[in-house]
Amino acid sequence: MGTPGQLGKFEQTVLPHLDAAYNLARWLTRNDQDAEDVVQEAMLRAFRFYGTFQGGEARHWLLKIVRNTFYTWYEKNKRHAQTETLDDEVMQIPGNEPTPDEVLVREHGAQAVQDAIRGLPREFREVLLLREFEGYSYKEIADIVEVPIGTVMSRLSRARQHLKNRLSATAIGANV
Repeated sequence: MGTPGQLGKFEQTVLPHLDAAYNLARWLTRNDQDAEDVVQEAMLRAFRFYGTFQGGEARHWLLKIVRNTFYTWYEKNKRHAQTETLDDEVMQIPGNEPTPDEVLVREHGAQAVQDAIRGLPREFREVLLLREFEGYSYKEIADIVEVPIGTVMSRLSRARQHLKNRLSATAIGANV
């Protein structure tokens, strides 16, 4: 499968990003066991194709493999996965509103924010995670999820608006 030298280089280059890989898989699958399965398969793929890695950002390369592995896994298991749809008619893209990150955590607590993120459609969760938790630029996210930058921006904007709406509804329900 590879030489001992290749294994050492792989471990040095890729393994430091295992937490980021698991974090992405966990948010996409919404399940610890499924996330572990996806990461395990992604790591096998990454090792198998490590010879094609041409340097650069190893975390970026690994997260792209994790995402692609997730979608392969999802296609095989979609009977058991929760169905998600995007309703463009209901969601509105906000104007120049501030990002909800700090305000949401302060007003609603970390658990409510995590629950709201888990409730986002997969396409929104992945761009939000890559931007807010992993710190990727729009261009890097576009490369990882293989969509145009405008789509990344739209999804991120919609994800933030969706979070704001969910957390506002939760806060209203808690105050009643």
